[in-house]
Amino acid sequence: MSENYQISSSPHVRAKDSTGRVMLYVIIALLPASLFGIYNFGIRALLLILITVASCVAFEWIFDKIVHKKNTISDMSAVVTGLLLALNFPVSLPWWEAIMGAAFAIIIVKMLFGGLGQNFMNPALGGRCFLLIAFAADMTNYNVIKNGVEAYTGATPLALIRNEGLSAVNVMDMLLGKTAGTIGETSVIAVLIGAILLILFGVIDLKIPGAYIITFAVFMFLFGAERFDTTYVVAQLCGGGLMLGAFFMATDYVTSPITPMGKIVFGICCGLLTGLFRCFGANAEGVSFAIILSNLLVPIIEKWTVPRAFGVVKVKEAKKQ
Repeated sequence: MSENYQISSSPHVRAKDSTGRVMLYVIIALLPASLFGIYNFGIRALLLILITVASCVAFEWIFDKIVHKKNTISDMSAVVTGLLLALNFPVSLPWWEAIMGAAFAIIIVKMLFGGLGQNFMNPALGGRCFLLIAFAADMTNYNVIKNGVEAYTGATPLALIRNEGLSAVNVMDMLLGKTAGTIGETSVIAVLIGAILLILFGVIDLKIPGAYIITFAVFMFLFGAERFDTTYVVAQLCGGGLMLGAFFMATDYVTSPITPMGKIVFGICCGLLTGLFRCFGANAEGVSFAIILSNLLVPIIEKWTVPRAFGVVKVKEAKKQ
């Protein structure tokens, strides 16, 4: 046969868009959260974003050179990893720790497992969790100096809610982003603008984020510290990077299920785990660990949610007769 076939690794997108174009769409969708983070936290946020993105691209290029692989930085997946990773950093994080997080995300989580399409967890979340374990104090330091003045001090809104109750926070400030937190998580409005762009570009659908958010909201409404309180649930939805995680990281093509029912089950797992961590765990946030643990369940979820082939039931019935 003279036909030529193109063979490539996942993720496979059934559209005219290439992987590079899809990654470009994600970068565009992350711009609102990135720009607000720079506005909210100052020039240091921009520097941290640039350092992290550049480090991720450099580490992927260096790895490809060392192992004599075709250069893969043109697909822009390293840029997306770097941008997502930086948006999950507090602005006070030392620059060298950001580089270490980038190295772990690209080399350990992504490239050592075969590169794009082979990693078993989201590289950006892997890098963030590595830094949370290795440099917990720096990753939870949300004191911000802006224009020579201390702009934000103390704990994140979720930590304040856990320690002092709902009265300690302003839910509207959490919605707008006038709170302590990581660079990209504070403004729910900016994240939702980016999420709408992702949906309009056709990059994601609402199965995973919808199942995630609804499951988490119901869980917190029933089992949260202030049960049956709608304002409390809204505050929990606005804090801890849940919206950023639900729309931009849980929906990662490589580490999420491809079956329609699997996506819903995956979102439910993320929501339940996040709720468990926030209600009964030591960490007031828990989004990163919830998504990573759900990533590990993807093979099982896909195994049990594969759509049944047309005619299979009838064939089985015919054999019984």
